[in-house]
Amino acid sequence: MSAQDKIIKASHMITMADIIREGNPTLRQKAQEVALPLSDEDIILGEKMMQFLKHSQDPVMAEKLDLRGGVGLAAPQLDISKRVIAVLVPNMEDSEGNPPKEAYSLQEVMYNPKIVAHSVQDAALAEGEGCLSVDRLIEGYVVRHSRVTVDYYNKDGEKQRIKLKGYNAIVVQHEIDHINGIMFYDRINEADPFAINEGMLIIK
Repeated sequence: MSAQDKIIKASHMITMADIIREGNPTLRQKAQEVALPLSDEDIILGEKMMQFLKHSQDPVMAEKLDLRGGVGLAAPQLDISKRVIAVLVPNMEDSEGNPPKEAYSLQEVMYNPKIVAHSVQDAALAEGEGCLSVDRLIEGYVVRHSRVTVDYYNKDGEKQRIKLKGYNAIVVQHEIDHINGIMFYDRINEADPFAINEGMLIIK
């Protein structure tokens, strides 16, 4: 049974046991484009990936299933070398502790996503990045574009274009890197992990 056949079974919920770790060759492969129109299997795969992200952000489900919190997941992390990513970025409560009007600033399963334009300005998260496929802490600025325009297909097979900046842009770039066989630490300056390029935006 293939990894995808196992994951799309009705009874299966993705857990950390399904996520492959660094060193697995699938994480270094350039993933295959998904055929259009989308197959039922690929649509279910995307739905399962999104379900995992929701579970990972839900304190009760995360504890029950022993999940690490995540805002993005790429199919290669499930040992499925396909160009599918899911992103789920929650909006934070305001300074007075009120819940946001919209629960998520970004919630999408993207098929065959591709960066078609990007800013000259670089950006990095102040706290650095982590990854569900990496079980160790790796410090340093992960240098990315501060703004990107991404083309992709949604689960209905419709072509979409989205412009992203700041944290959302970083999350999507991290996941697109996964489908291109790139790990986040490939983008850290080895000689000086906290080097700041001219004009680079540090996102708190």
